[in-house]
Amino acid sequence: MSLKQERASQPRPAKAPLYYGWYIVATCMFIAFVTNGARNAFGIFVLPLEHDFAWSRGAISVAASLGFLVNGLTQPFLGSTLDRLGGRRVILTSLVLFGISTVLLSLTFHYLFLVFVFGFLSAAAMSGSSLTNTGALLTKWFRRKRATVIGLNAAGLSLGGLLLVPFAMYLLQATNWRVTWAVLGLVVLCLGAPVAWFFLRDDPAQMGLLPDGDPDAIGEGGSRRGGRQEGTFAVDRWQESFRSPPIWQMTGAYFVCGATTGVLNVHFVPYAIGRGVSPGTAAMLFGFMMGLNVVGGIGAGMLSDRFSRKNLLALTYFLRGGAYLMLLLIPSQLGLWTFAAVAGFSWIATAPLTTSLTADVYGLKALGTITGVSFLFHALGSFVSILLAGFLFDLTGSYTLPFALAGALLFPAALAAFTIRERKYSSRYQTKPAPVGAAD
Repeated sequence: MSLKQERASQPRPAKAPLYYGWYIVATCMFIAFVTNGARNAFGIFVLPLEHDFAWSRGAISVAASLGFLVNGLTQPFLGSTLDRLGGRRVILTSLVLFGISTVLLSLTFHYLFLVFVFGFLSAAAMSGSSLTNTGALLTKWFRRKRATVIGLNAAGLSLGGLLLVPFAMYLLQATNWRVTWAVLGLVVLCLGAPVAWFFLRDDPAQMGLLPDGDPDAIGEGGSRRGGRQEGTFAVDRWQESFRSPPIWQMTGAYFVCGATTGVLNVHFVPYAIGRGVSPGTAAMLFGFMMGLNVVGGIGAGMLSDRFSRKNLLALTYFLRGGAYLMLLLIPSQLGLWTFAAVAGFSWIATAPLTTSLTADVYGLKALGTITGVSFLFHALGSFVSILLAGFLFDLTGSYTLPFALAGALLFPAALAAFTIRERKYSSRYQTKPAPVGAAD
């Protein structure tokens, strides 16, 4: 028998099945797509609500900003619940409640109804299925590719803005705002919730698997699990993390991140229409910005698994600050498209960078709660900027001042991120391994 025939007769090794963690990634991306797409569409409802109910821009901004604030306030509690009970139950329950509350928005008949449903019910439900919680779940399934998969997860949010917001605007123009809100809620209930029920699992150990799909216990940086490295400030309780500098630098910058993205969620479409573009073009600009977010989120995650996370985080804030300057200084539609391009790359990139850096420094035991508290700062920034932009518009008839203030804050945020001593505190750069058997 020839050598070629002998090789052909030998049984071929079975192809290894796809690591189940990638199904978790795809599921979390889809959850982000349907929930954040529905949530970020609020901006297209501002003018119809203003027209139908004669509510001022400031009054509508109160309802929207309360939604961001309550979302932030409930995030630490739902993050803590996720740490204790697991992600599947928390995320699935939140999806159902969020879908129901979005459908209820189609019944809006009074200002207090809008405040209650969007500002409280929908916001609290959104916390359980937020990027913060799904990101905390993903850190259990991946170590070496942690920032990459969190970036993919964040890209789901961007796809929601890219596809669902223009779709919602088309539906609104073809029907009315009530039908549009009902359809968005049904998308969450009929698509998002069933997918989560079928595919979400809390931990790879439940399926006899290890993080990253490794054949044995290989930890971060290729080290064995028993000798795995931990960050300088790895904690068992979330309160301990706030006794060290990095969390304050990250959360301070995250406050600015919330202030400079939340205001766009609610006020960018009305701002663009005020600059002379049609409602369809304004929604397209927002969708274009969200589309570039896909590239920015995934790219930031992949790059930060190879390079310094804090330097990329600082660069992201700096680029967004430059985008705000271009928005205010470049006239006509050119300024809008330029802003959308630059801001799009930097919008969601902060999420994988901040979450993965937090995991590197503080470990995984209390990560859901820590990132929940960190997101509270993000939500507070959104609350302040949305409210301020609405009232300043009513006062001055322009968004110039609130957008200028938002842009100015981004440069100190970039400095705060840049001065994090990542090489001293992150598990990626530690030389002394953790004790054998130590857990995240």
